[in-house]
Amino acid sequence: MAKSILVVEDEPNIVLSLQFLMKKAGFEVRVASDGEQALREVETRAPDLILLDVMIPKRDGYDVCQTVRANPEWSDIYIIMLTAKGRDVDREKGISLGANDYVTKPFSTRDLTEKVKVILGTDP
Repeated sequence: MAKSILVVEDEPNIVLSLQFLMKKAGFEVRVASDGEQALREVETRAPDLILLDVMIPKRDGYDVCQTVRANPEWSDIYIIMLTAKGRDVDREKGISLGANDYVTKPFSTRDLTEKVKVILGTDP
C-alpha cells in the first residue's frame, strides 16, 4: 500500500505542485486547506507524513502540530512544517511543538519530494 501524505496548505499553486510531484513519486496524497480540515483528515485516517504550512486559516500550523503531537496514536506521523517564517525563533517554535523538520519558503518542490522519499523509505 502506498505511503500517504497530507498536504496542509492554502496556496493553490503550491498545493497543485506538491500534489502532482508527490503522486508522481508514488504517494497517496490528500489535501487540507485549513487547520480544522487538516485535523479532521488526520482523525479519518492518519497519514504517514504531513506537509504543514504554518500560516493557514482557522487553526495555524503550530496549533495543528501541537494537537497531533498531543495524541499518542499519532506519534508516528512525520511532520514537515512549511513556512515563509524563516527566523530561528520560528523554526525553534515549530521543532519544540513537535515538528520533525522545518522548511522555509520559497523551497524547491523537487527537493522536498526527494526529502519525503528518503524519510518514508521509498528511495533506494
